[in-house]
Amino acid sequence: MKKIIAVVRREFVERVRTKAFVISTVLLPVFMVAMVLLPALMMSGGDRTSRIALVDASGTNLGQAVSRTLAAEKLGHGGDAKARYTVRVFPAASDQLTAVRDDLIGKTGFSINKEKDGWDGVLVLTDTTLANGKLTYYGSNVGSLEAMTKLQRAVSTALAGVRLAKSGVDAALVKQAMSPADLDTTKVTDGKLTGQSGAESYLIALFMSFILYFAIIIYGQQTMTSVIEEKTSRIMEVLTSSLTPFQMLLGKVLGVGSAGLAQMAIWGGSVFVLSSQRTPLAGFFGMSADAAQSFPIPSMPAGLLVVLLAYFALGFLLYGALYAAIGAMCNTIQETQQYAVFVTMPIMVGFFAVFALIKDPTGTLGVTMSYIPFFAPFTMPVRWSLTSVPPLQLALSLVLMVVVLLACVWLAARIYRTGILMYGKKPSWGELWRWIRA
Repeated sequence: MKKIIAVVRREFVERVRTKAFVISTVLLPVFMVAMVLLPALMMSGGDRTSRIALVDASGTNLGQAVSRTLAAEKLGHGGDAKARYTVRVFPAASDQLTAVRDDLIGKTGFSINKEKDGWDGVLVLTDTTLANGKLTYYGSNVGSLEAMTKLQRAVSTALAGVRLAKSGVDAALVKQAMSPADLDTTKVTDGKLTGQSGAESYLIALFMSFILYFAIIIYGQQTMTSVIEEKTSRIMEVLTSSLTPFQMLLGKVLGVGSAGLAQMAIWGGSVFVLSSQRTPLAGFFGMSADAAQSFPIPSMPAGLLVVLLAYFALGFLLYGALYAAIGAMCNTIQETQQYAVFVTMPIMVGFFAVFALIKDPTGTLGVTMSYIPFFAPFTMPVRWSLTSVPPLQLALSLVLMVVVLLACVWLAARIYRTGILMYGKKPSWGELWRWIRA
């Protein structure tokens, strides 16, 4: 046991001390913090009240209606939200439209410090605007698609209200009748509310599937590469004098897997802390409680974090043993491509199955793939995040994974013990079968 621990320690330390490991481990939490803070900071300080000069040459009360609608638009929510627009109406006859418009455009694009009577934009209504809906906006912010979309939406609402009023229809009543439904979704597990919305469940499922896929692929191939490097450097011949092949295989897989598990724990823990401490984080950076709710990091319950780490550990041990066996069979990285595809394909199938699973996590496909050990590391954590998984299904999935894991480790160990000292040509399938039977 001491020898296995020594190999585990060496493989673990060799990986966690590299710059690539440190950078990748720290980079994702930093990226998540940036994803949390930047949108909230931009929401709190990026928008400002736009000063609009409204030239009304419609000959009706259209300018006043548009002005009232724009003045009702707010930046954010709540009673303390600032107005999105400050509007002043300039009535103009048709023959004076050009002169009034050009005079206001000359005062557009200046900061209020330089031009007290300056404007961010000039909105022009003509005598045909009510009929055909055409109007013109001259402004310094026309390059902002979001700002122009909001302005167009507000003006369209005002035009619709005036048209309905002229037809004898109560515009407020129509607006109330046409207001869309506001559907809130909350996940339920075992008859209890989790506080997790449907969008959060979807995002956390995608996050986990991508992280699991890349982690198993990267660390599995690192295990395979490490075996090949030790084999080509002939250090294997020295190690076999003090270690059995099974001890080397188990120590290598556990060591590399421990490095991956530590990285996964840091990433998952970062998501858990960021999602569960939104309000304190918002207060620390001087943000409001409303800004905290806009954090795009979905919440990760502690139970989901445990399931994620458990399936990653079992999944990596399963695939890591197979990758190590492939490394023992081959002499160069190029030779591994012929055999590695048989290990990579189940990983890819399990990863892409997640997208079908998200649509129906309780369907036959999702339940069946959760029982297949080669796919369970991807499908079961995603099912757990999306729906309520019966404890019996979780237990059966874990038992099957352990059984198949032991079988794969036994198979990989028999290949490993012969392959690490075999040099020259690649073994044929018949030779592999003889290695296993020996």
